[in-house]
Amino acid sequence: MANLKLSREQDMNTPFVLPATVQNFNLTFDLSWKVMKELVTHEFGLTDFASGSPRETLKSAFSVGLINDDKWMAMLRVRNTLAHDYDGQVALRYFDDIVGDYYTLIDMFVRDSEKYYDSQSSNNHDSKK
Repeated sequence: MANLKLSREQDMNTPFVLPATVQNFNLTFDLSWKVMKELVTHEFGLTDFASGSPRETLKSAFSVGLINDDKWMAMLRVRNTLAHDYDGQVALRYFDDIVGDYYTLIDMFVRDSEKYYDSQSSNNHDSKK
C-alpha cells in the first residue's frame, strides 16, 4: 500500500512511475483478494465458492459485506487486462483509476479488515495467559 500511495503523488510521465504503479497495483490487489478469501472462509464460514478464483472470492466478500462496491469487479478486469499490456497504453488509460478510486477502495478494505486481525491477536494473547 505504501508504494502504491507514492504513485498518487507522482507524474505518470516520469520514468518508471507507470510500470511501478501497475506492479504495485497488481500485487496489492492480489493480496487483497487473498485476504478476502481467508476472511470469507475463516470468519464467515463460507466454503461453497471456488476459492482459487478472484471473481468468486469478490462475489463472496460482497455477499458477506466485506466489500460494498462493484468497482472491485472493475479492478479485477483492469488487473487482468494489465497482464496483456505490452506497450503501456492500458496502464495509461487506467492510471487515474488506480491511484484514485482503486487505491481508496483497497485502503478502506485494509482498514476494515484490520478489526478481524486485531480481534484474533487479542484472542491469541488472552489464550496464552
